[in-house]
Amino acid sequence: MGSAQAAALTPVKFTLDWRFEGPSAPFLLAAQKGYFAEEGLEVSIDAGNGSAGAVTRVATGAYDIGFADFNALIEYSAGNPQTPLKAVYMVYNNTPAAVFALKSSGIASPADLKGKTLAAPVFDAGRKAWPAFARHNGLATDDVTWQSVDPAIRETLLARGQVDAITGFYFTSLLNLQARGVKPEDIVSLPYPQYGVELYGNAIIASDKLLQDKPELVKGFLRAFNKALQETLADPDSAVAYVVKQDPLAKADLELSRLQLALDANVATDEVREIGLGAVKAERLQRAIEEAVSAYGLQNAPAADSLFDAAYLPAAADRQLP
Repeated sequence: MGSAQAAALTPVKFTLDWRFEGPSAPFLLAAQKGYFAEEGLEVSIDAGNGSAGAVTRVATGAYDIGFADFNALIEYSAGNPQTPLKAVYMVYNNTPAAVFALKSSGIASPADLKGKTLAAPVFDAGRKAWPAFARHNGLATDDVTWQSVDPAIRETLLARGQVDAITGFYFTSLLNLQARGVKPEDIVSLPYPQYGVELYGNAIIASDKLLQDKPELVKGFLRAFNKALQETLADPDSAVAYVVKQDPLAKADLELSRLQLALDANVATDEVREIGLGAVKAERLQRAIEEAVSAYGLQNAPAADSLFDAAYLPAAADRQLP
């Protein structure tokens, strides 16, 4: 790329929701293979410290575009209608939230969680959405006791048998437990989507101001990301190399497993096969918003069209699963 062409690129600040791990591969691939540059964008990618933080970063204007749990966006929008944000590409068609336990605990189904102690950070998506999981599975919200813990020790506590169960993102906690010496066959996982919860997962978000002032920038960002996501789905092994390039301490085999779990459970779903990558179903979106509002105890429900806008998505033909 010539210096004149490089100078013409528009800088874009982008924040992830979490660390540089397997699921961040398509963003890093798009940057490192020049797909953002082909759209006239110079995208800088920063790690995050949780979806709520990513939403705040975009809301305050510190970042132009972000990657965050759609339910964190609902929560923020319900309390801050004066700072409108929208999701423009639904990356995770399902919430990755799940309950994990050890087989030795005797927990095999949601009903077995009654009277148990669950550990999670206070901001954990699975903990916040617990009322939805409980409602779908015949449990009361207060049927379990919560222990607030730092994310770094959540899986350690379960591996040591110091708590009965935990909540966490499926592709994170599952591998973290295995990394702490728990055999796969000794892990019980109860993914929220398999137990009636219709919440959507992580989405690409932007402020209304950016969408109104620079719509072509957002469309270009999504075209580049969509192209990279297609490549990631077709060849995860090659895609994870961009994670290792970004963070040389990352273990390629571990992050490949994490990426594959995320793609299989949250990206390449039956609904996505029907409607294409990035899109949502209007009826389900409404139910998901109502479910999040109820679970999070929000005072008002933001309108669906104030939370998701499909107008910036690439053409439907370009969003089919490979």
